[in-house]
Amino acid sequence: MKNIVHKIKNTDWQDITETMHQNGYALIPDLLSEDECEALKASYDHSVLYRKTVVMARHRFGLGEYKYFTYPLPEIIQTIRTTIYPYLASIANSWFNVLHIDTQFPLDHQEFLHQCHANGQQKATVLILKYGKSGFNTLHQDLYGEMYFPIQIVLMLSEPEKDFTGGEFVLTQQIPRSQSKAIVLKPKKGDVLIFTTQFKPEKGTKGYYRVNMKHGVSEIREGNRYALGVIFHDAIS
Repeated sequence: MKNIVHKIKNTDWQDITETMHQNGYALIPDLLSEDECEALKASYDHSVLYRKTVVMARHRFGLGEYKYFTYPLPEIIQTIRTTIYPYLASIANSWFNVLHIDTQFPLDHQEFLHQCHANGQQKATVLILKYGKSGFNTLHQDLYGEMYFPIQIVLMLSEPEKDFTGGEFVLTQQIPRSQSKAIVLKPKKGDVLIFTTQFKPEKGTKGYYRVNMKHGVSEIREGNRYALGVIFHDAIS
């Protein structure tokens, strides 16, 4: 765990912040080792770790499956979630400030979870996703309740073009009075992709405005794609 904490703390957070401001997403390469990725993938079949399994086709979310972890989270996930949160909270606070949204997030993750729990949101939202051939995920936003954190991360556990083909991470930007913009990303195994949960601020001639964003996964052509989604707010159900 010390190695992961060291990598997070030694990330160029000024560059990440500027990239998030500009694009609504940013990448931290090689946070997880090969062994750490494989261990998380192997945990997919350990039912005691999870509170809920979702078969995506039943809800028209796409084609694949994901499982929500239960508390307490595995140590590696807990470490990543609590260590990276303060850096993202600073970005989130600056976004809400320029958009004149009267919310400021505490820099301690446990304090933020206390706020979620007081709002009736007490269930873990960290999830592991598995897609096989022809799997995909429709465009969506992970909100889970009235209280949400506006930035989340996904850790890629499989290697593109080796473990699977296709399966690109897709973001869309809906700019007011304009056509949507699609962004296609291919994070590698062990990479962390940081991205907005719902929107990013954009500076216009009359100040900042909201650019709404959604995310999804394109169709897997061959193989299996595993990823770990870390959402920082808890859920009602």
